[in-house]
Amino acid sequence: MTEKIYEIVSRTLNVSISQINDDSGPETIESWDSFNAYVLLDEIENTFNVKFNLNETLDIKNVGDFKKLLKKHGVV
Repeated sequence: MTEKIYEIVSRTLNVSISQINDDSGPETIESWDSFNAYVLLDEIENTFNVKFNLNETLDIKNVGDFKKLLKKHGVV
């Protein structure tokens, strides 16, 4: 799952996968703005066939938060 999330972040935000880790977020990835955050959210939901609720999405601050939410939704 981790590698797949990193690939999605890399492709969506146009950054090298080597620059991505669980702490990566708007502070470390320049292209992670409010618009691209929603694009990223959509890509992750579609790839893993899950739907996050509003409260969950508001808590996403970095890549690690996506991983936690996916685990919560049963994606391993």
